[in-house]
Amino acid sequence: MSPSLARRAVEVLSTADAAEKARLSRAHAADWFAARAAGTPLPVGRAEPPLRPARPDRPELLDPREVPKRRPGSVEGRTALLHAVAHIELNAVDLHWDVIARFAHVPMPAGFYDDWVKAADEEAKHFGLLSDCLAARGSHYGALPAHAGMWRAAEDTAGDFMGRLAVVPMVLEARGLDVTPDMIALFRKHGETDAVAALETIYAEEVGHVAYGAKWFHFLCGREDRDPKETFHALVRRYFKGALKPPFNEEKRAEAGLPPDFYWPLAADAG
Repeated sequence: MSPSLARRAVEVLSTADAAEKARLSRAHAADWFAARAAGTPLPVGRAEPPLRPARPDRPELLDPREVPKRRPGSVEGRTALLHAVAHIELNAVDLHWDVIARFAHVPMPAGFYDDWVKAADEEAKHFGLLSDCLAARGSHYGALPAHAGMWRAAEDTAGDFMGRLAVVPMVLEARGLDVTPDMIALFRKHGETDAVAALETIYAEEVGHVAYGAKWFHFLCGREDRDPKETFHALVRRYFKGALKPPFNEEKRAEAGLPPDFYWPLAADAG
């Protein structure tokens, strides 16, 4: 019998090599959608995910305050920026598969798994695009130190499905919509067309990932007869450290199903 989706998720989470993790993510996504198309869907099943995903020996993971700051105006600085985004995308691969495995006990429609598997596939693709950009610059993922706090939101929400949806796609991934346009402009200014193309692909597809979070967050709120906005504010204040920081990409956030009254009150918390 073919392994369940939850077991496949744990396999990705338990794979340390970054390139192999991304390859498995894409392979399992292809299997999921092929089975769906054939009318023989894979079972979701149950499996126990690790609290933390397996990681390669490099990059060295540092406290955010210890990660070296590099000027983006230099070639080295832009390479470091691409490395940082690659690190985010690899963590996103694990974050999406972790949701599938960790919350498999919560009954959800098949469309939920379609969305999360598609997002995991796209995050793996994004990692590959950025790895190619690094290779073109004589570098690779792991060549530079990286942020050690990326998995904190997953650990903090390991027992709270709605909290996970609130903090990861609706806060952290939404932040990507805010900052990516400036990154695209930076690489375009320096004529680095490969990085521009990679970041434009990421930007377009991340809107969908935020939208998946918002859609299924609202679904769960409706099922439990809870007010989505009030619930979102309470969960973000519980699990997210610090206030949300403008400027916000209001157009793309709206496209993803995040209206201003969801996030502006949380930005006011900084006042």
